[in-house]
Amino acid sequence: MLNRSKMLQEIERLLISEGYKTSDIYDQGSFDIVARKNLLILLLKTFINIDSVNEKNAHEMKQLANIFLASPIIIGAKSRNGILEEGVIYERYDIPTIGLETLKNMIIYKEYPEILADRGGYFVKIDGNVIKQYREEYSLSLKDLADLAHVSRATMYKYENEIVRANTETAMILEEILNTKVTLDIDILKYNQEDQIQYQTIGEGTEDLSKLGYGVVSTSKSPFDAVAKDKSSSLIANVEKNRSQKTLKRMAVPLKDLSMITSSEPVFIINNEKIKESIGTIPVIKSWELKEFERSQELLKLIRERKENQ
Repeated sequence: MLNRSKMLQEIERLLISEGYKTSDIYDQGSFDIVARKNLLILLLKTFINIDSVNEKNAHEMKQLANIFLASPIIIGAKSRNGILEEGVIYERYDIPTIGLETLKNMIIYKEYPEILADRGGYFVKIDGNVIKQYREEYSLSLKDLADLAHVSRATMYKYENEIVRANTETAMILEEILNTKVTLDIDILKYNQEDQIQYQTIGEGTEDLSKLGYGVVSTSKSPFDAVAKDKSSSLIANVEKNRSQKTLKRMAVPLKDLSMITSSEPVFIINNEKIKESIGTIPVIKSWELKEFERSQELLKLIRERKENQ
């Protein structure tokens, strides 16, 4: 079995070979790597044992994914119940969780899993249109088809309207009756926001971003201090927090790296008078400057000017 470091390296090689642009690896936080191909953005985290997922980190991962319009995915090797099966989606804190081979199948061959592992067994999503077309073609009532499949009429109604999942045994029976595929592939690479972003106004500088119309999420397990989003732009920011210039320069590296993958504006929000208009290639906005702005466009204009003046 691969160790976690080798798993991350293999994931990185896989993504690059298939045309993704990848960030550096950040294996100590709420995500390990961010990858982008055209408009598709993936936020990935790896574990050998997926039962090691922490609820707080998972929450932060989902928040960041929603801001970046990215798909959060956990990749693992095993759980307390054994090795993760190929072609099966597990979930941890509502984040799709898969094995490495399943990821390879999706990235390389566009083969998406159909089976979801949940309490009580394995389940699939039924294509309700297939059931409707079959009933119309053979003039069957819901009860007729339900009797053939050995389920209740109410359950068949829910399958037809894609309200509930079916267990794999029932799906096999339906496929035998209809003589066609009835299950839906599950494309977990596609962005699908389910949770509302929980914005905050915590930390120096972030209150002023909120006043400019940004929704702000402070982070504790990421290579930056906060992310901010309005209708037209997103920022990833570090704040001073009495950090030394040496530390801030070191933090500028992942800030630039991640901004390029997520198409976000990187910025430092600090007060230190010794630091002028940038750290490395990252624009610096002083807290007092931020307080003078009335609209987010003014902030973005100053960020662009300081990038151009480097």
